[in-house]
Amino acid sequence: MTVLFGQLFTGISIGAVLLLIALGLALTFGQMNVINMAHGEFIMAGAYTTYVLQQSITGAGLSLAVALPVAFVVAGAMGVLLEVLLIRRLYARPLDTLLVTWGVSLILQQLARDIFGSPNVQTRAPELLTGNVALPGGLTIANNRLFILALALAAVSALTLALRLTPLGRRIRAVVQNRDLAAVSGVATSRVDRTTFFLGSGLAGLAGVALTLLGPIGPTMGTNLIIDAFLVVVVGGIGQLKGSVIVAFALGVLQATGEYLTTLSVAKVIVFVAIVAFLQWRPQGLFTLRTRSLA
Repeated sequence: MTVLFGQLFTGISIGAVLLLIALGLALTFGQMNVINMAHGEFIMAGAYTTYVLQQSITGAGLSLAVALPVAFVVAGAMGVLLEVLLIRRLYARPLDTLLVTWGVSLILQQLARDIFGSPNVQTRAPELLTGNVALPGGLTIANNRLFILALALAAVSALTLALRLTPLGRRIRAVVQNRDLAAVSGVATSRVDRTTFFLGSGLAGLAGVALTLLGPIGPTMGTNLIIDAFLVVVVGGIGQLKGSVIVAFALGVLQATGEYLTTLSVAKVIVFVAIVAFLQWRPQGLFTLRTRSLA
């Protein structure tokens, strides 16, 4: 039972990381049908924001607390800039957005190398997050994993409440369901797009801050994460937040189980095979968006 619960929490913690990196993408990809390959570099920007703040703020706990809102704003501003300069002209050409944002991601990676250097850098974790929580039965849970899980759940809850209870959320849902009808009803769709890109990119910045607790920061860290983020969003269903939540934790548990029974490489293969099999059976994803479109 100890091994079972240990692997279950390992899977949940992996799922929390997957959810954090995919949450912003679920918002932008779901609403605007933009294949943003630079999403991983927004995560990188959030991570480097934490590193920069730690150079001027000596306390690791205080710097982490400051980094969360600052990284959200920095990554969100980068997303708005990308939307205004490039994405706005490519909404009807999703494949072109893939090529353009891939180019942007390469530019941002090189910019990070020029500013911070090619070697990875490390941040200091607060002392409170460096230990473990001991549970009955000899089970231990890392504090940093608990923090990431709490941050992921808080981000999902805040985003869900914003989408359901605020006027902005209603406008976003209107644009998701039928952009043309929302436009003729008086919704400023271009403003909603900018706001959505800011929120989605800002959530990527939060993910970057959380990832500094798990390992080093490097210019290519976003490249290693973007595929997993897209898999979560596609399998969960385009524009379906609840689908992304369920799939992130399901894939995390599946990967943890595979790693325990085999190796990391084999576990990755198992996850990819499971995803391919699921999409062959249900290509639209776990959940689908209900619209009033006749198409």
